[in-house]
Amino acid sequence: MNEVELVLAVKDELGEGPVWHAGEQALYWVDINSGLYHRYQPDPGLHEVVQVGIKIGALAFRQKGGLVLAAEHGFYTFDPAANLLQPIGAPEKDKPHTRFNDGAVDRRGRFWAGTLGDPQNNNLYRLDPDGTIQRMDTGIDISNGIGWSPDNRVMYYVDSTPGLIYAYDYDIETGNLANRRVFVDRSDRKGVPDGLTVDAQGRIWTAIWGGFCLEVYSPAGQLEQVVDLPVEFPTSMAFGGPDLEDLYITSAQEEIPLSERDRHPLAGNVFRIRGAGRGLTEPAFAG
Repeated sequence: MNEVELVLAVKDELGEGPVWHAGEQALYWVDINSGLYHRYQPDPGLHEVVQVGIKIGALAFRQKGGLVLAAEHGFYTFDPAANLLQPIGAPEKDKPHTRFNDGAVDRRGRFWAGTLGDPQNNNLYRLDPDGTIQRMDTGIDISNGIGWSPDNRVMYYVDSTPGLIYAYDYDIETGNLANRRVFVDRSDRKGVPDGLTVDAQGRIWTAIWGGFCLEVYSPAGQLEQVVDLPVEFPTSMAFGGPDLEDLYITSAQEEIPLSERDRHPLAGNVFRIRGAGRGLTEPAFAG
C-alpha cells in the first residue's frame, strides 16, 4: 500500500464522517465539537469551512441538493446557498445528555444515524425520505460507523466502547434489520473501532480510535490488513478521487490535553492513501 500523506492541516477537535461527493469531486466531513463542516476539492485544492452552529454528528447529501444532518438531538436539512438550517424531527429531545454521532445513507436513500451519551442505552435511528423517523435498535453504548455490503444484504454497525462491530441481515426494499450478531469482537486489543466504510470488494474498513491504525476485515470477519497511521485517534475514512481509489482519513485531538498537543502535531488533520483500493459511490438521501 502507498504511504500515508498529509492532505490538510485543519486541526479538528473531532473530525469525523468523511463523505465523497462524486459529482462535485469533493470531500465533506464534520468537526463535531466546533459545529462546522469542511468541503475540500483536491483539484483545484479548494478548502471551505461552513459554520452551522450546532454539533453535527454526521452529514449526507440530498438528491434535492444541499445536505441532511444528524445533529444534536435530531435530524435537519441544511441549504448551504441560503445558510438555512431546518429541523425534520428530534427523537432524542427528551434526552439532553445525548447527541447524534455517526451515520450513513443506504442505497434506497434512507439516512441512518445513532446516538451516544446514555451509557448502554443509546439508539440507532432510520430517517425515511418522507420524514418519518424510526428507532431501529437500542442498548448501544457509543453508536458509530455504519455501512452496507455491496449486495445490500448485510448492514454493519459499530458500538465503540465494547469494541464490537455488529452485522445484521438487511432488507434493502423495506429497510428492516434482522439477526444481529457480532461480526468483529476486538475488545481484547488496543483502541476501539470508530468510523466504518465498505469497499467494492465487500471488505470492511474501520478506524481504530486510540490505536494509531485502520483495520480491514474480509466479509467473513477475518482481519486482513492493518494500516499504520501517524495519529493516535483516527476517526473514519472514505474512498474518493475520480476512480474512488484514494482513501481519505479524518482524525481528532479532543482527548489530547492542551499541554501535550505539541507532541502530537498531526492530530486532528486529514490524510490520504492513494490507490488504497476502490470504494463505492455514496448514495444521497431521497427526502
